[in-house]
Amino acid sequence: MAKISYSSKINKIRSFALILVFAGILLMYVGIMFKKFPWVMATFFVLGMLSVIFSCVVYLWIGSLSIKAVPVVCPNCHKPTKVLGHVDACMHCNQPLTINKELEGLDFDERYNKRHFRKEALSKIKKENNQS
Repeated sequence: MAKISYSSKINKIRSFALILVFAGILLMYVGIMFKKFPWVMATFFVLGMLSVIFSCVVYLWIGSLSIKAVPVVCPNCHKPTKVLGHVDACMHCNQPLTINKELEGLDFDERYNKRHFRKEALSKIKKENNQS
C-alpha cells in the first residue's frame, strides 16, 4: 500500500494551535528586547497575548469537534482513533479511513469530504459499473 502524505485533521488543527502558543510566547519575548520603546514592546505583548488567546479558542473548537467525531478502531494498527468527515487518516499510523461504505476501495482523496466531489466520484463509479 502506498504511503500517503495526509494526516488526521484533528492532529493538524491541534498542531496549529500549539504553534500559535509558541508563536505568542516568542512574540512576547521579542517585545522584551524593545524595552526602550514602550509602544513597540506593548505591541509585541498584545500580539503575543492575542496569539495565545486565539490558540485557546482553536483548542476549544477542536475539542468540541473531537467530541462529535466518529470513534473507530484502525484496521491497521488496531488503536482507537476518530474520523472527521467522510474520509480521514488514522491519528497513529496514517492509514486511510472512511465511514462511507460507498467510498471503500477507492483511492484515498481528502476531497471526498466535499459533497460535490464525492457525488461526482460516486456517480462516475456507478456509470462504470452499469457499462460493464
